[in-house]
Amino acid sequence: MIDIGANLTHASFKEDLGEVVSRARKAGVTSVVVTGTTIEESRAASGIAERFDLYSTVGIHPHHAKDFKDTSELRSLAVHPRVVAIGECGLDFNRNYSPHPAQEGCFTAQLQLGIELEKPLFLHSRDAHPRFSEILRRFKPEKAVAHCFTGEREELRSYIDLGLYIGITGWICDERRGKHLLELVREIPRDRLLLETDSPYLTPRDLKPQPRARRNEPAFLPHILATVARALGRSAEEVAAETTRNARALFGLHESGPSAAAKRPLAA
Repeated sequence: MIDIGANLTHASFKEDLGEVVSRARKAGVTSVVVTGTTIEESRAASGIAERFDLYSTVGIHPHHAKDFKDTSELRSLAVHPRVVAIGECGLDFNRNYSPHPAQEGCFTAQLQLGIELEKPLFLHSRDAHPRFSEILRRFKPEKAVAHCFTGEREELRSYIDLGLYIGITGWICDERRGKHLLELVREIPRDRLLLETDSPYLTPRDLKPQPRARRNEPAFLPHILATVARALGRSAEEVAAETTRNARALFGLHESGPSAAAKRPLAA
């Protein structure tokens, strides 16, 4: 399995990152795409990817759009051999940490960069539909994923019509907020479904026992897989194989198993 979105640069992983990656691999998560959300975090993400034989993204989250100037630093970071996508980028009209015009300017600049560099887009949208879809329709990126999808049917259909991959997290395991996803996940085309933890956030609510400080981590991806597989009425093995193929197709990853580096003991 491949966890297509984990914030392993988060401070909660500082002391035991090697153990976190080791637990993930023991759980069958052969690789992780480490998410970049600022210039500094993107640089750190690519460093983690290199150190642990993982992959990463480089981007500026809409929360930080007010500080965005241009894509020159992102462009420099994107040449790292472990960087497989531009983002996390998009719109967040829920918390509005950055003004809407700043968010849209930062988003479109990253869309243009991804298209120019022929890299997939790792997208964020929260309470920003339909404006988010309107912007995507204008730029038409060839490959992109709607990361951490939690929306309703209209939003999902819009993304599918745009050709997006759809990332499903532990939100689907929350009977209070994510119950609707148990039905909507069946409407995602089989070649567009992806799985992610969004660690350390969105710990599956029904995970027993709950981890210390409720910190999510990539090793819990099989729990999300099991919920998705039950909702689809299919085996976990089949869904795991399909979502892994989809992740490889989106990010252009090789279809080999864990590399020699992945099999070596991990440093703390």
